Amino acid sequence: MPIDELRFLDAIVTRTSLDLVAKITPADLTKPTPCSAWTLHGLLAHMATQHHGFAAAADGESDLDHWRLLPLGDDPVETYRASVNRVLKAFVPHDLADRKFALPEFSTEITFTAEQALGFHFVDYLVHSWDVAKSLGLPVKFEQEVLDAGLKFAESIPDGRNRTAPGAAFGPAVDATGPSDLDTIVALLGRSPSWPDVTPRA
Repeated sequence: MPIDELRFLDAIVTRTSLDLVAKITPADLTKPTPCSAWTLHGLLAHMATQHHGFAAAADGESDLDHWRLLPLGDDPVETYRASVNRVLKAFVPHDLADRKFALPEFSTEITFTAEQALGFHFVDYLVHSWDVAKSLGLPVKFEQEVLDAGLKFAESIPDGRNRTAPGAAFGPAVDATGPSDLDTIVALLGRSPSWPDVTPRA
């Protein structure tokens, strides 16, 4: 996928995640999420941390410290907003396609192309937007071009024993699909579309 198109789609899902996070109240932070290991507070901290990690990688930084869990502080929503602004700004440069991304949470042995890195970020925040919406009991919708790209990425991610390893980005695919492409995407990436009625694997 051309880098400009991928950057555009990534910005859509990232901004959607912020629109949802902006609706969080302090009482919501203890709610469960489809990521069974995390409350909404834990998920939000993970999401903010990952934004900073990807932004650092875009800037040529490879230190794992950029990926260590970020405290949300007294205003978790503003902390998340700042992380979104940072990563979107980091993905703007015209020479982004020529850069190599060190993503130590994915591999300490190889670097990744900008297209690969933005693809990882895009599908992650497409799913995390769904996670936050589900936790808050809110709907979330994406244009078909977003869903088409998300489905292609979700289908390309290997589903095997690596998904059961500690710290795996996604759980094993579940044998469940729903009436929408978004349901299919989250099922491929280890979430039950009917959550919280069905407990997903982390």
